[in-house]
Parts: sequence; C-alpha cells; structure tokens
Amino acid sequence: MSEQRGPDIRPGRLTVEDYAAHFADHVPPLTHPQAVLEASRCLYCFDAPCVTACPTRIDVPSFIKRIAEDNLRGAAAAILEANPLGGFCARDCPTEVLCEAICVRNVQQGRPVAIGRLQRFAVDRLMASADNRIFERAPASGRRVAAIGAGPAGLACAHALARAGHEVTLYDAKPKAGGLNEYGVAAYKTAGGYAQREVEWLLSLGGISLQCGWTLASPEQFENLRRGYDAVFLGLGLAETHELGVPGERLAGVEDAVEFISTLRQSADPGTVPVGRRVLVIGGGMTAIDAAVQSKLLGAESVDIVYRRGPHQMRASPREQDLARTRGVRILHWLAPVEVIGDGGGVCAVRFARQRLAAGRLEPAGEECTLEADMVLKAIGQRLGNPLLKQCGLALRNGRIAVDEAGRTNVSGVWAGGDCIAEGQDLTVDAVAHGLRAARDIDLRLRSARARAEE
Repeated sequence: MSEQRGPDIRPGRLTVEDYAAHFADHVPPLTHPQAVLEASRCLYCFDAPCVTACPTRIDVPSFIKRIAEDNLRGAAAAILEANPLGGFCARDCPTEVLCEAICVRNVQQGRPVAIGRLQRFAVDRLMASADNRIFERAPASGRRVAAIGAGPAGLACAHALARAGHEVTLYDAKPKAGGLNEYGVAAYKTAGGYAQREVEWLLSLGGISLQCGWTLASPEQFENLRRGYDAVFLGLGLAETHELGVPGERLAGVEDAVEFISTLRQSADPGTVPVGRRVLVIGGGMTAIDAAVQSKLLGAESVDIVYRRGPHQMRASPREQDLARTRGVRILHWLAPVEVIGDGGGVCAVRFARQRLAAGRLEPAGEECTLEADMVLKAIGQRLGNPLLKQCGLALRNGRIAVDEAGRTNVSGVWAGGDCIAEGQDLTVDAVAHGLRAARDIDLRLRSARARAEE
C-alpha cells in the first residue's frame, strides 16, 4: 500500500454543467417515430413468452400493437391495468433478464424488442396529457383497509382496493410516499422527480388517504389497526442494512449505500452531496451498482465495487454491470472485507481476504490485499430487522414475514407483500405484483363477508 492519506470527502467536485449532464436521464426516452418503428418489430405473439416473464403479467403484445396503431392512451391503459406503477418499472425493471430475455426477436436475432422503453414511452405520454385519468372507482363498499408502508407494494395494493370501492389509509414512516422508488433508486434512473409524479397520479384516483411520519411502534398499535380496519396490509420493506462485521466499521466515511442514495435523491442540488475521492462499494447487487455509478457521477476519481463471489453470482444484472464499467467503475471479485483501516478517525483503506470456492462454500484462499479509500459504502443487502413483528404474532421465515399463495399472513385479517415477505425479490415489479395479489384476496374476502352479512 502506498503512503496513507487522510479522508478526502467533500461536495462540489464538479461544475454545475457537469452535474446537470451527469444526472439527466441515462436512457433517453424514445421519440414518437422511434417508438412506432420499434413497435413494428414486435411479432404480437399469441402465446407471448414476454407476458409470462413479467411478474405483473402486462399484456405486452397488446400495448405494443396499440403504440404501432398510434393509440397511446390505449397502450398506457393496457400497461397500468396490470401494473399501476408501470412508468417507474419501465425505468428501473431489469427487463433484460425478464420480458426482453425471452422475446422471440431476441432468440431469433439477438436483439429483443425494446419492451421497457416502449412501456415508458406509452405511460409518459399519458402522464403528460391534460387528462391522464383512466380509472374510475367502483361504488363505495363501506369497507376500510389500512396499508402500512407506502412503497411499491403498499401503493399497488392501495390503488387496487380504492378502484374496488374500498377506503384505504396508507401509512408511512418517511416524509414522502414511494418507498425505495423515492429513496433507494439511482437519481439518473428517475430524473425529473418521476417517483412523486407517479404517486400523485395514483392518489388522484381518490379513496386513498396518506399519512406520512407514522411508525408502527407497538403490538397494541398493531391490534388497534386490526380492530379499526376491515383488513391490514403490510408493505414494510426492509429497514436495516447488513453489517460488515469487521473491525473499523464505525470509522467516519463508512456509510450505508442506501442512505447515500437517499441523500442524493432528496437533494435539490447534487453538487451539495459529499463524496470521497476514492470510493469502495462493498456488495454485488443493484444497490451497489447505483451507489458506485452515482459516486463516479458526483466526481469521485476512483470507484471500485468489491464482491466476495464471482461475476456470475452478482445479483446486479449484466446490463447494470456494463453500465458501471462504462462509467469508469472497476468491479473486483472474490474479495471479502477483513478490516476497515483508519487514519485520524476516518477510513483510509480496507483490507480484503481473497476467497475461493471449496465444495460449494466460500473460504479464504490465503492471500490478502489492501485498497485505499476515503469513503466505504456498504451494499451487502438489507434485512427486516423489526422484532416488533414477532411480538405481534406474525410468523417469520428466513427473517421475513411468512405468507401463503394469496399474501395472507398467519394473523387473521392481515396480508403482506414486497421485500418484507419471505419470497421478496427486492424488485419493484415483484413488490407491485405482491400488492396486487393481496388486494385481490382482500377484496374477495371483504365482499364475501358483506354478502354473508346481507343474507
């Protein structure tokens, strides 16, 4: 290791013009002629594999055909009927490993129809129109539902239940609704405050009241919700980041990657967000990519992603990994942190042990290396981290809430979905699918109960 230097973390590393360019849309939206031309490539398969690959089962051939016919409102309706957060998912969803991966054009030509970009085109055109409302509420049912957590799962559940005529109160601990869509996804993916514009559109349906700054704090509070509402949906997300579990982790300059992303997302001026000159991001998922790329966009001179396994085990999609590399991020594999090294109270380097696989298990290979850093961002996954849920009587599996195939928990009248459940995949589109699944079952239960009461 070269001579150690003190931490160099500061804002304002670039010019105003650089920041504006760096945090504009990293994938430019399609123009109208481009969208129509791309839509014409779709084969409109009858038994379309792209539909089954989508967790929310968007009728992809249908909405693309409507774009080709210049029926953009109809295209958006087909998308939002299946996925009310279809605009955000079009920006953040890893389509390259879902719908586009099994597109027939991809199999035939190695170039899939740009489903994600077409989806964004249609929804954006609707959102920008003078009349962007396409749904109406059913007659009031007289039933009330509480949704805890205003992230993708809670928003999707609330919207579906409001459409069905139920009154929904949406609670969230943060100052704004949106969950990770608002606080945990790279700014360059959602330029222009799109996450909040989508929330506003969802709430414009009516029948949904939003209470921010509200935290589930006791079993008694949970029981009050169960007594006060006809159903409760839990879309709590994951509140805590896993620890590295190594000496020096508390040094200044060692930060949670999700908090780093959140700070940037909530900043009106990226130039005010401090970043290190040499940044290490530890982890291998989408959060690691987002944190690393944004560090580079903020002006860090060197950014390395360090992952304890190989490239094929990274949860970040190949497209995301390529994006990081094109932005100047280096990705290092088979390295596990051993110690965060400090100088003057702040981080100056991290010592890593090289790893290898032995009988399918990771073990030290007997070699070490040290990488200099002013800032270390932890992106090694999140956990539920809420002992209150067990105290409320909720069954857990693998540290998350256990649910059945309809999203029901073991507690009567309580459903759950999104990252907080055992089958959560940490994807917006999966969380939306969970919220919609639970909403269908809640609606069925409420209507059945009403029918029995009227007999």
